[in-house]
Amino acid sequence: MGAQWKQKGRLAAADAKGRIFTKLAKEIMIAARGGADVDMNSRLRLAVEAAKKASMPRDTLERAIKKGAGLLDEQVIYETVVYEGFAPHKVPVIVECLTENKNRTATNVRVLFRKGQLATSGAVSWDFSHVGMIEAAPPTVGVDAEAAAIDAGTQDVEPTDDGAFRFYTDPPDLDAAHRALSAQKWNVSSVALGWRPKTPVALDAAARAEVESFLAALDEDDDVQAIYAGLAEG
Repeated sequence: MGAQWKQKGRLAAADAKGRIFTKLAKEIMIAARGGADVDMNSRLRLAVEAAKKASMPRDTLERAIKKGAGLLDEQVIYETVVYEGFAPHKVPVIVECLTENKNRTATNVRVLFRKGQLATSGAVSWDFSHVGMIEAAPPTVGVDAEAAAIDAGTQDVEPTDDGAFRFYTDPPDLDAAHRALSAQKWNVSSVALGWRPKTPVALDAAARAEVESFLAALDEDDDVQAIYAGLAEG
């Protein structure tokens, strides 16, 4: 599984939309610490584009920018906390959280990992590569994704299970690659820095369902921002 793990069909539409908006607003606030001008802040620009693709209301988006940039009286300071461990069947997992209360988050994550194994920093991340990831659908049928990857300066490309493609970049090249693919008329649906497993674990259907259930429980915690699992595509 080369990208962020995502739940499929587990949440009611309204609940899922609310969770997505919460995660996007947190990312916008973190990014806006580097400045509220999207033209000068590439991380904020990517976060805002993701929010727009998810149809976040404009006032919610603008409020998140102002709050993160310190332009409002009320301020919530979110910190990034990363946990490493193993899901059932020794599947390596990296969990990224954004939280204003690290003690609460640590307690919740420990409880959620009872069916797996929480590990120390570095115990899992050595088996992942930190990369830029772009998911995009081709502009027309039959477009050569490998040629597009070369033209955009990405390092690798692979098909996803929904007919799109996932492009990988070195982290500093993510924004430039995103712009290049957009200029080639690729329909970009997701742009993010994340973790790509080097040796994904292949499981049978029953074991995979157990791992998916474990990951889904993690994802439902409000502080969990992203989950990366070394799980081979099913």
